[in-house]
Amino acid sequence: MDSVRTPDSGTAEPSDTPAPAAPASLGRKVRSAARWSLINTVVMRLGNFATGILLARFALGPAEWGVYGIAQTVLLVLLSANELGVSLAIVRWEGDPRRFAPTVLTLATASSGLLYAALFLAAPTVAGLLDSPNASGVLRVMCLCLVIDGIAQVPAGYLTREFAQGRRMVIDALNFVLSTAVTLLLAFAGWGAMSFAWGAVAGNIAALIGCALAAPGLLRFGWDPQQARALLRFGLPLAGASLLALAVVNVDTMVVGSTLGGVSLGFYVLAFNMSGWPVRVISEAARRVSFAGFSRLADSPQALAQGFSRALGVLIAGTVPLCVLLGGLAGPVVQLVYGAKWLPAADALPWLMALGLIRIGCELAYDCLVAVGRRRSLILVQGLWVVALIPVLIVGARMGGIVGVSQGHVLVGAGLVVPVFLYALRRAGIGLVHIARACAWPFLGGIVMTLVLLLAKRLLGDGTPALFAIGAAALASYVVCVVPGRRSLLGSRAVATI
Repeated sequence: MDSVRTPDSGTAEPSDTPAPAAPASLGRKVRSAARWSLINTVVMRLGNFATGILLARFALGPAEWGVYGIAQTVLLVLLSANELGVSLAIVRWEGDPRRFAPTVLTLATASSGLLYAALFLAAPTVAGLLDSPNASGVLRVMCLCLVIDGIAQVPAGYLTREFAQGRRMVIDALNFVLSTAVTLLLAFAGWGAMSFAWGAVAGNIAALIGCALAAPGLLRFGWDPQQARALLRFGLPLAGASLLALAVVNVDTMVVGSTLGGVSLGFYVLAFNMSGWPVRVISEAARRVSFAGFSRLADSPQALAQGFSRALGVLIAGTVPLCVLLGGLAGPVVQLVYGAKWLPAADALPWLMALGLIRIGCELAYDCLVAVGRRRSLILVQGLWVVALIPVLIVGARMGGIVGVSQGHVLVGAGLVVPVFLYALRRAGIGLVHIARACAWPFLGGIVMTLVLLLAKRLLGDGTPALFAIGAAALASYVVCVVPGRRSLLGSRAVATI
């Protein structure tokens, strides 16, 4: 494990190796945080889902969604490195974070401000390269979130460190209410994709204020050169790995936009967002506590392997049925939810659901490898993923449109990246046996569920009334298959990480 020393006024700051915590106390904290995080994520995602339906049906078309997709992609990629990775020290380093928080805040704010200035100047060029010249103004407004996010990282990181997901839920609720209200108001007033941009800015300002109130005293600027050097040594590899991870998820948007045009991009963005429902609801809830939880277990390889196995088992068990349902019933679901004009998006959805399942496992592995200090391995894995993905997606777009892009994603993820992550986890002490045991029952249930779904579709058709009957039958078959393995999924509560 890489170690970090952060000198403070001539004395050594504790390394990034966490102090041992009592398993029972840690277990209670993690379980409580996980419950709040899951409730928070489900409520927020349901709200976003309902908002998306209103906008897609009554206010915006595929072209506007395409412009939004471009701006969102650029923002997410820049957010992955906007604070140079130093904010993770608030979560990871031992000792009182208030000692090095001022230096973290200064670094994060300065780097995010410089990044936004560069983006502001380059926005017309970026939009032109992505064949979306109308996205320039949206980019400049939406990416104001870079600066706001950079400032908010310190109090937000402190809340994550303390497993304070109840307070995070209140903050996220304020963010959602304000951003949704602004977006809907502007969209129905005819602002198009710009409504998303101003909504995002308004919501992020609310989140910054909420974080400052929930973690008082942490928005204080300061500078310690020795701390800054240690923070950059710690954070830059993580920022690089995070940037590559976001590039993996968002390079497809750039390929589709530049190769197939704005309308196809709008369909693809809608399908990709739908495929992200399980990822966002389940994986995001887990990731808010998984990094902090794995960090507490990093000194015990056996506890880490058990904790990762159980976390993966629970995540996969909750995700497989959602992926099978959305993938197998893509056409009827898209038509029912968004309307017939969005049906072209359904063609890509089954492949993107498979990608969503791959992403969930890889994201959990990413958090675990970060927690145990395998930063170089992460950079190599993510770099390999991006390098392999770009040519495959370009060929897929030219040969099969948005379906070809989706298939290329799955080919690279399942055929190359998953084996590499398994190798990296094995080197960290998490063997294939742990992972196979965690995934066996959910995968068996998914296979049976798929067979039941296909048979029920043949017998009942794909009309709206049949949709609910098919879904109920498929879910029932999944539950029957997974229940026998519930003990291996849940395991001992003392070391479970979610």
